[in-house]
Amino acid sequence: MDGYPPIADHGIIGDLQTAALIAADGSLDWWCTPRFDSPSLFASLLDSDRGGSCRLAADVGGEATVRQLYLPDTAILITRYMTPDGVGEVVDFMPPDPSTTPSARHRLIRVARVVRGSMPFELVCRPRFDYGRAPHDLTRLDDGSMLFRGPDTDLHLQVTPPVTLHPDGTDVSARFTLQAGERAAVVLTSETGGPGVLSGRPGGGTPALDAIAADFGACSAFWLNWLRASRYRGRWHEMVTRSAITLKLLTYAPTGAPIAAATMGLPEQIGGERNWDYRYTWVRDASLSVRALTGLGFTTEANAFRRWLRERLAAGGTASGEPLQIMYRVDGEPHLDEEVLHHLEGYRRSAPVRAGNAASDQIQLDIYGEAAYALAQAENIGGIRGWRAFTDVIDWLAEHWDRPDEGIWETRGGRQNFTYSRLMTWVAFDRAVQLATAHSRPGDLARWQGARDSVFRQITDRGWSENRRAFVQHYDTEVLDASLLLMPKVGFLAPTDPDWLSTLDAMDTELVSDSLVYRYDPAASPDGLRGSEGTFNLCSFLYVEALARAGRLRQARYAFSKMLTYANHVGLFAEEIGPSGEQLGNFPQAFTHLALIDAALALDEELDRAEGRTG
Repeated sequence: MDGYPPIADHGIIGDLQTAALIAADGSLDWWCTPRFDSPSLFASLLDSDRGGSCRLAADVGGEATVRQLYLPDTAILITRYMTPDGVGEVVDFMPPDPSTTPSARHRLIRVARVVRGSMPFELVCRPRFDYGRAPHDLTRLDDGSMLFRGPDTDLHLQVTPPVTLHPDGTDVSARFTLQAGERAAVVLTSETGGPGVLSGRPGGGTPALDAIAADFGACSAFWLNWLRASRYRGRWHEMVTRSAITLKLLTYAPTGAPIAAATMGLPEQIGGERNWDYRYTWVRDASLSVRALTGLGFTTEANAFRRWLRERLAAGGTASGEPLQIMYRVDGEPHLDEEVLHHLEGYRRSAPVRAGNAASDQIQLDIYGEAAYALAQAENIGGIRGWRAFTDVIDWLAEHWDRPDEGIWETRGGRQNFTYSRLMTWVAFDRAVQLATAHSRPGDLARWQGARDSVFRQITDRGWSENRRAFVQHYDTEVLDASLLLMPKVGFLAPTDPDWLSTLDAMDTELVSDSLVYRYDPAASPDGLRGSEGTFNLCSFLYVEALARAGRLRQARYAFSKMLTYANHVGLFAEEIGPSGEQLGNFPQAFTHLALIDAALALDEELDRAEGRTG
């Protein structure tokens, strides 16, 4: 499986409209532009031969000790190479663009430098446009500037001395040596807008190192200034801060819509078929992120997503007849047609590779609860028009909540009466009643309260297994489901309610393995897909929060500490943990990082209370 580094062997950089993954070997393995959900320029993560990459690394034949880290409290990634002859670094970053205007032009900057002795470096740039499906032309502008021309995107490669670029067919390479104190920059500029969009610009030209240094300083200042809004003063500052930065990197600035992950097609099981495209905005994931961001003090981001969500509510029904679709593109576009990219072999031959997501037309009733959960975090949910759009959805839900659906995990094995889906419809009615009462807004309170109470009775009657002494996945099974760890978090039951503690004990027995938590048992509850999966990081952090709120603080703290050991070398998590502790699934995963933040906040609060602290 040469050519495929571990999924966890990457750091992420981004400019708030797109993002790139850099492996510890110096390879740019993933970059889609001009948006997160655009076709890729570099996708060697999904096909080491056809996907395309841009490698800038020490050229020492594997003899270097390599370490990768972030410049503290920033999204600037540093890869260090240490040899007996010298110590060098490659610094990767993208200048942030926090504006609300989508940009067709994006820059990725890579700076090689030597801090001791001397070090040879190698640059190999192999872009592959449109997921590797489209050919490109190469134009040499001068020794330090090349233009890759794709079908609707151009990529301009510029370097500073002493680097000299050499064409290799339609690819480019260079070798150069730096002495202590010397630097060389590689700048990749993508621009989208039709064939040859950059070809009319003046040819050639090298970027000035002073200008690159200014970009570096501005990037660092942006992240440090952004973090000033954080109110977190707890015990896990470094991990919480890295998670907050990761959530910010995964948020599309022009609309405020967070994506689920930066990648597509990374497998939940090596060689398996559970390979999905996560570069979209799930109402569920994004709504739950609002509480995490609000808890840290990032109200600007939370409010931006609420605006996006209100626009989706006001847009009216979807093709399926539901008021909301479970996911959208970052600009609110609902069409996410799924296609299989047969020409890509997949990460370590995990096929098929899918672009788009056919689950977008599923019915998942829980999203209405998560949307209400997000909106209820703010006093103003959008003025009169926003309130009317919200109440229209709640009125609709009062007529349509009692239906089977595909559930939170988007199974493809048929609809069921999922307990979690009912739980979140209860949340929708409960928060609607709370908002109307707290702000004296008009609404059919009697109807909403009646629906809320009916859902409660149904869950406690049909979602409870007397045999298991636990709430179960759906009404026709006794299988457990870790999504129900949210029951006390949303206020359905107190965290110390006997029925909840009994459910938590059952999960301990069936779903928890050394503090890691499985979503459910697919063998006992078939989900329509072949193969297995690892433990689910979201659920592991929800488990920590549930333990903390239940007063099981020693167990919660131990589970949290163990979970943090599964983070990669720069503090990032994918979706799942495999049987050997490896990270699996799309990377980095927003759901995981928002749950980490919530778990840390809950654990800090409960530990402070137990220790008699205040404030």
